[in-house]
Amino acid sequence: MLAAVREGVTLAEGEEALADLTPALTPAERARARRLAAMTLRHRSRSDAVLAGLIDRRPRPEVMELLQLAVTEMLAGAEAPHGAVNAAVALARSGGAKAKAAAGMVNAVLRRAAERQAAWDAASPPRLPDWLRRPVVAQWGEDIAAAIEAAHERGAALDLTPRAPGVPVPGAALPTGSHRLQSGAQVTALPGYAEGDWWVQDAAAALPVRLLAPRPGETVADLCAAPGGKTMQLAAAGARVTAIDLSPQRLARLAANLARVGLEAETVAADALGWTPSAPLDAVLLDAPCSATGTIRRHPELPLIRDGAMIPELVRLQAQLINHAAGLLKPGGRLVYAVCSLHPAEGEGQLATALARHPGLAVEPPAPGDWPEEWITPQGAIRTRPDHWPELGGLDGFFIARLRRCG
Repeated sequence: MLAAVREGVTLAEGEEALADLTPALTPAERARARRLAAMTLRHRSRSDAVLAGLIDRRPRPEVMELLQLAVTEMLAGAEAPHGAVNAAVALARSGGAKAKAAAGMVNAVLRRAAERQAAWDAASPPRLPDWLRRPVVAQWGEDIAAAIEAAHERGAALDLTPRAPGVPVPGAALPTGSHRLQSGAQVTALPGYAEGDWWVQDAAAALPVRLLAPRPGETVADLCAAPGGKTMQLAAAGARVTAIDLSPQRLARLAANLARVGLEAETVAADALGWTPSAPLDAVLLDAPCSATGTIRRHPELPLIRDGAMIPELVRLQAQLINHAAGLLKPGGRLVYAVCSLHPAEGEGQLATALARHPGLAVEPPAPGDWPEEWITPQGAIRTRPDHWPELGGLDGFFIARLRRCG
């Protein structure tokens, strides 16, 4: 999985490849592999700091990944040093000729690394890549950038969205209505899963529908809807929902999720830019394609497989989607634009240019008493960051704006 990330794919894609290559592994073993890979990436700056004093030059990538993995297991995962060292040496010996030749070095380096807990503890979290760190610092300052990096390294808990108020849901209730458990739980074994009482959804990802505030009977389109968490929220509120997504496969997963929780929505496989309803809508939810940089605490591989070159094209696509979505509304209708991004060009900047293009759209700010004051931006939007809620375990970075069509 670490090698797959080095080749530019996500951990999820690497996990799929792992399932194909090692069919004998149980789901629990694959889940452990995913956790170890994510932990290694999340703490890579600390393992590198530990190894820096122990190796004269950086070895081949597959050997370096093996060293990083073992160091992380020992110094962050509380793995017994002899077990982690022996496993790493065995893996080196089972590799190609060059990996086998490095087995002695792996053994010697890791035995010394096991004694360098102080170097691990003194190291800093991985820095954001420059293409993202520069705009983050420009928007919020150096201290916030460092706090975001620390939140990314801490990782993310497992959040659940209740199907309805009062339904028993595992975990501790959060101020916004989500429930939170420690990550690592087997989702399908949790109480209420089979009954469809809840679904997995980061607390921040549940906020766009909360800001939209759908009412029973309203006609709402959920553009770019899969995998369906927001569609289920809309349907649970009693709205008549049309869920649009380009991918039939992702829509099939959305339909399965709806069936599990006993909710209904119309699903349409289409390009959102080409879809139009039979009549103007009360509301549109646009969770637009974006850089996903607000989810790095869940996906620590993202800074390693992206270079920022996609930002201008994403910004153009988001603008096109906003233009289209605005034209689907009734007079007085509401549009919620959301992105799980920390990049201001996709959030604050996108809102500013949308308002300049559409004088008939106006921001409808959230009620201050219903939202944490620090989340409300000067534009009247919602901005969450991974460093928010530090006492509760943080949340994903989202930008969310509610716009109303005037006249």
